[in-house]
Amino acid sequence: MFLAVAAVVGFHIAGEMGVEDMSNPQSLYIGFGIGGMFLVIALFQILGRKRSKTWDGTVEDKKIKKKTKRHDYDNDNVQYEDYLEYSVVIRSDQGKRHTIKSQDSDTLYNYYQIGDRVRHHARLNSYEKYDKTGDAFIPCNACGTLCDISEDTCFRCKCPLLK
Repeated sequence: MFLAVAAVVGFHIAGEMGVEDMSNPQSLYIGFGIGGMFLVIALFQILGRKRSKTWDGTVEDKKIKKKTKRHDYDNDNVQYEDYLEYSVVIRSDQGKRHTIKSQDSDTLYNYYQIGDRVRHHARLNSYEKYDKTGDAFIPCNACGTLCDISEDTCFRCKCPLLK
């Protein structure tokens, strides 16, 4: 909402000052167009969050794949980069499969074990392991930072850790 208002006000001021041959009302229309785009994007984000549900599931499988990424810098300069993709497959109690993927980071791959019960928190878009006994660290569900299991709040974002 703030960005939409800032776009309208900013383009109105630019039109009044004649910046880069802009004049009102044309610059104001551009501001309304950009502000409207910000509002539509925000609306889609809000609707996406509301569609997401909290659900429980079980870690079903873990996979490591060697993959190659292609980088096109220009027509003559193409480079290939090898990386490892770590996947943790979770089956929800409703039967749907969900996959957590990470590139060249085995942290979550090693954190979850096959058979672990997990909960997906909709609004946070994160996963929480039910049984944390024996774990030395815990991921913060708000920001994803790895925190010591003995801490009560995340050292980075100060949100409470789900234990």
